[in-house]
Amino acid sequence: MTSIPGKVAVVTGAGSGIGRALSIELARRGALVAISDVDPQGLAETEVLVKGAGGEVKADILDVSQRELVLQYADEVVAHFGTVNLVFNNAGVAFTGDVEQMSFKEIDRVMDVDFGGVVNGTKAFLPHVIASGEGHIINISSVFGLFAVPTQSAYNAAKFAVRGFTEALRQEMKLRGRPVQVTTVHPGGIKTNIVNNSTGVDGFDHAKMASDFNAKLARTSPEKAAHVILTGVEKNKAKVLIGTDAVIMDSVVRILGSKYQPLVTMFSRRNGV
Repeated sequence: MTSIPGKVAVVTGAGSGIGRALSIELARRGALVAISDVDPQGLAETEVLVKGAGGEVKADILDVSQRELVLQYADEVVAHFGTVNLVFNNAGVAFTGDVEQMSFKEIDRVMDVDFGGVVNGTKAFLPHVIASGEGHIINISSVFGLFAVPTQSAYNAAKFAVRGFTEALRQEMKLRGRPVQVTTVHPGGIKTNIVNNSTGVDGFDHAKMASDFNAKLARTSPEKAAHVILTGVEKNKAKVLIGTDAVIMDSVVRILGSKYQPLVTMFSRRNGV
């Protein structure tokens, strides 16, 4: 079991959504929390909420795609708290468009934040987590790290990469006898700002996508997601699925294999994707 009270936890992308809910719930459970985000206003709001939950908090502006800054940040967190036990690599962005329409720069941005941010956070904090003697790395993938959909190739690629990277890390920690647990998280439709704040290729109808997502797919609150994640962490689960949609799609893909793809294509066509 991973114990949370008294532990030092790091949460990236803490300015809203799952990151904010995790930060607050960690504080409620007695953790000391280091939070970061690229959004100063959102981060400041989360800091106030964490303090209101009774937690000791360190808040910093951080772009997880900037490797040197993440390495520096890890040292600063350890200097502040003395150690680090839990790291939640949560920060992410989204971009919509067909591969033939997207620029290399747009694809790179998603990969740099969603996958590169996980790599940077893991590598920067891993030596400190090992040194703590009781650590846990939690990397947030997505339901789109379980199956692919049209117009989300960059996001799919990043989240599939997070899954593979994290599953390999978990095996390595066990193989090398390190005192570190590792968990991959696959959220389904969560009521967060990632879709509202996403961008897309020219001609992309962002308003319609956000409306459809919020009305039809965002069924799980960030608070519920945080509870499910921390329960999975406490039980040292290898994989945590959040939401009925994630559970269903995980089962569908495991049963059908690649045959799930025509079904997704048909569904996308019917919904005007």
